[in-house]
Amino acid sequence: MLLKHRLSFSQIFSYTWKVDLMLLACCALVYGIDKYWLSAHVSIPVTISAVLGTAIAFFIGFNNNQAYDRWWEARKIWGALVNDSRSWARSLLFYASAGADMENKALVRHMIYRHLAFINALKMVLRKRPDEYYTRYLTQDEITAVQKQSNIPNAILNLQTRDLQRLRDAGVIDGFHFIELNQLLVRHCDSMGQSERIRNTVFPPSYVYFTKVFIWFYVIMNTLMMTESIGGWSIPFGWMFGFVFHVTHLNGITLMDPFDFQPLAIPLDNIARTIEINVIQMLGDEPVPTPVQPRLDGLYVM
Repeated sequence: MLLKHRLSFSQIFSYTWKVDLMLLACCALVYGIDKYWLSAHVSIPVTISAVLGTAIAFFIGFNNNQAYDRWWEARKIWGALVNDSRSWARSLLFYASAGADMENKALVRHMIYRHLAFINALKMVLRKRPDEYYTRYLTQDEITAVQKQSNIPNAILNLQTRDLQRLRDAGVIDGFHFIELNQLLVRHCDSMGQSERIRNTVFPPSYVYFTKVFIWFYVIMNTLMMTESIGGWSIPFGWMFGFVFHVTHLNGITLMDPFDFQPLAIPLDNIARTIEINVIQMLGDEPVPTPVQPRLDGLYVM
């Protein structure tokens, strides 16, 4: 997630240089074709540029709105996970520890730590990047058990439910508190499912593909039209118009998969570490992990 409101020219160039070169090459080629061959056969009406630009703006606006909706929904889901994680740790710590013996107190603390394994395992699954960080909060038997299943976060929730029932059977928590804690597990499962839905639902490729095609078609037609009136200046002006449309569309594309490992995605590392810090501090344990540090001189955080 980007942290700064302004980008330097070098950062913008590093983000768009491929598009810049392709646009300049396209505009130069179109200018040469029109100047030395096409202008003698046909004249491009000025109205084409206005009509195409308006139509493409609608396409890009739709794509970007839908992409941002996916990004914002993902952010709300993980915001809810932060709150539910704090509630889970607080509820277990104060509802179950008071009347528990040493064995059950140890189980309660392990269930709180095991939730950190769930958070980090879910992060690993959503990013589709190998990450064994979650294993530090599980026993070896639990690691072996959950890795046998295709959905590791769900397997961890199964362990949580099993031990919650064990606390209920031992009389450590009463029926009302059991219901409340079970509802928190249900919310964890709901957040997991909502995140998986976003991750596994591909944004309709036809929208992305045809929008790109229409933008390039607009750049070509716009350059042809301007060549007849301003000559060689149609190359930088063609690049300028194409740059606006391509970069606007590129912004939307980068938000379509909010769990990807890239600067504009949801900062799962930072959110998971915030949960980890909060929970460990609630337990009063040491050492407390350090917050995730921003990258590239504070430009973004992952």
